[in-house]
Amino acid sequence: MTKPASPPTATPTESESGTPLKRAIGPKLLILFVVGDILGTGIYATTGKVAGKVGGALWLPFAIGFVVALLTAASYVELVGKYPKAAGAALYTQKAFKVPFLTFIVAFMVMCSGLSSASAAARAFGGDYFSEFADVPPVLVAVLFILALAALSLRGVSESVKANVVMTVVELTGLLIILGIGAYAVLTGGGEPSRLGEFHTEGSGFALMTGVLGATALGFFAFVGFEDSVNMAEETKDPTRTFPRAIFVGVAVTGTIYILVALVSSLLVDYRVLEGSSGPLLEVVKAGGTDFPPKLFTLIALFAVSNSALINLMMASRLCYGMANERILPRAMGRVLAGRQTPITGILFTSALAIGLVSTGEIEGLGDTTAFLLLCVFAVVNVAVLVLRRDRVGHQHFRTPTALPVLGAITALLLASPLAERPAEVYIRAGVLVCIGVLLWGVNKLVLRAAKE
Repeated sequence: MTKPASPPTATPTESESGTPLKRAIGPKLLILFVVGDILGTGIYATTGKVAGKVGGALWLPFAIGFVVALLTAASYVELVGKYPKAAGAALYTQKAFKVPFLTFIVAFMVMCSGLSSASAAARAFGGDYFSEFADVPPVLVAVLFILALAALSLRGVSESVKANVVMTVVELTGLLIILGIGAYAVLTGGGEPSRLGEFHTEGSGFALMTGVLGATALGFFAFVGFEDSVNMAEETKDPTRTFPRAIFVGVAVTGTIYILVALVSSLLVDYRVLEGSSGPLLEVVKAGGTDFPPKLFTLIALFAVSNSALINLMMASRLCYGMANERILPRAMGRVLAGRQTPITGILFTSALAIGLVSTGEIEGLGDTTAFLLLCVFAVVNVAVLVLRRDRVGHQHFRTPTALPVLGAITALLLASPLAERPAEVYIRAGVLVCIGVLLWGVNKLVLRAAKE
């Protein structure tokens, strides 16, 4: 899940009226927010596709992804403590490299990652989870789902931390149900423990390595979201002290849950069954030997992916609006709907892109696209933290050991590289999205130049 982001380069501590944002988020709320930011579509929808890449040892890609997430989280913790403002990766990129075009590309990639994540959620919504209630073509359901969320956004859906906590509890409940089913199966002698060490990749050790890398790259989709919690920096009490604990605890909690859910999934369901389902955790519920009603779990899963999609679409439209206000996208992209005061052009533009994405691939490809885009951003952030070591600030803050951002950059680039054996469609999809951004950047430059003349 993702929190709506602030403009990529404008990071004021006060609004235009001069009123500062209220610092209302304490340590406990921030931890819950981080957990809620990470939980969502990834674990509910892509578990089966990860299993298809690696086999019964489904837990391993999530364990590796957990470590990679912690490495990058350490860089974000240092940077948010050093610059407690709400623009995230774009702010750090601009401060480190001072190249506006690179800053724009990073901001646009973050926006596009939100769109591909929402599109993956839409495909998950229209797949096996929805088919428990009605038999409708998945693509049609996904498109209607995006349109419904766009209409909801136009009406002015407001987000609050307390609402996010409620959503987090519902999503977390679904995963705890899976763990409870797994515990019951173990205690009653159910499941097949031998699956946990099975790799379906055949061939040399190199083939095994690339297979695991590919599974990890896709599984990393489940960990995205923690990076957007930095957008709450200006509304957090004592962010320099609060963020380190919140981000590390949040990533640790979700990572532990993900690994346990992966273990239970492989224990109870063959990886081939998981791979063939767009609602893999529903298969776990059905195979668990309990009387838990599958339709109730389906409702929880549908809520989880809906919430994830809605917040990602909101983030993308607001980021589009912010970039237009900063004059790095055409000014028309920042138009606001009268009366509702919602960014109508941003919502229409991002929703159109999301519908296009829904039509280009399924959950695996869209989730992999999200992970690829953010892995590229993470590589930049890990380098930025090293570059910004020369920039001294007048307050104490967390400083991560130098080895961690170095390893973070290397692992992010490794998972983003062709060694991860992702389909060509992922690179094409990501490339087309970035080209759309570059085209808009170029059009905006021409308009601004013509206005000056």
